[in-house]
Amino acid sequence: MFKKSLIVDMIDRSSETPADRRRFLRGMGLLSAGAVGAGLAAGAAAEPAEAAAAVPSEGSVLNFALNLEYLEAEFYSFAAFGHGLADSMATGTGTMGGVTGGHRVPFKSRSMRYYAEEIAGDEIAHVKFLRGALGASAVSRPAIDLQNSFTAAAVAAGVVERGQTFDPFSSEEAFLLGAFLFEDVGVTAYKGAAPLISTPAYLEAAAGILAVEAYHSGIVRTLLLENGLAAPTNLISDARDALDGSGADKDQGITTGSAGRPNLVAADANAIAFSRTPGEVLNIVYLTPGAGVSRGGFYPAGLNGEIATS
Repeated sequence: MFKKSLIVDMIDRSSETPADRRRFLRGMGLLSAGAVGAGLAAGAAAEPAEAAAAVPSEGSVLNFALNLEYLEAEFYSFAAFGHGLADSMATGTGTMGGVTGGHRVPFKSRSMRYYAEEIAGDEIAHVKFLRGALGASAVSRPAIDLQNSFTAAAVAAGVVERGQTFDPFSSEEAFLLGAFLFEDVGVTAYKGAAPLISTPAYLEAAAGILAVEAYHSGIVRTLLLENGLAAPTNLISDARDALDGSGADKDQGITTGSAGRPNLVAADANAIAFSRTPGEVLNIVYLTPGAGVSRGGFYPAGLNGEIATS
């Protein structure tokens, strides 16, 4: 039998907000009078609001990651299989939204199709894992736009002209450019979230997901270079740098210098991956720079969960 103090600590780690924590405690009978002692009940009932606002809970960080994984899983699932996630994998807290756009990519290369299918499987597995880790606190899939968002991003980057459209599912080359929009962002997002996670099991899992996202990024960057797509890829990299609002160079294209030497690993001078804060990541996926942005781009109604505003 678990000690009550251990159960309370586990709830602390998995709850997204103080309200979630109190709901879980109440549901387990641990918030009732005399259940675990006056000191514990008082601590559960009143948590410093300023502390909760300053540092997001681990549940909030994992739900933020789940929002991002929903986007990647939908993109790759449509590209590889022609359909998105099952509704049973999209339920949870917050408002569940639908997916606009997306269709199977007409792959010409069998190897390219295999790459897409493997990455799709990985992203779907990430969704399943995070939903399982979060349990009842897992957020539902927010509304996702895989159509207008890509055109807006491509226009902003200068990949296509205003008035034109960009469909990342229309060809292998377009698919790779669409994938590039996500992959490096995922790496910097998990790297930036690492200091916010203290539970060893969660930190190890997040590190494992980051590693897989980095593998994906390396594959996509290599394929982009091999397919002669350095010019539009580098434009997208510059656009992400402009969008995140950090004022720092946290993005790199796939070639460097006038000679166009390959640059397949995006890293600083110490060969360490860059970090982005949740706010910087939100600015990119909302396709809107600046503080206080709560929706737009790939998430027309915003993210679900506590971390949803840049």
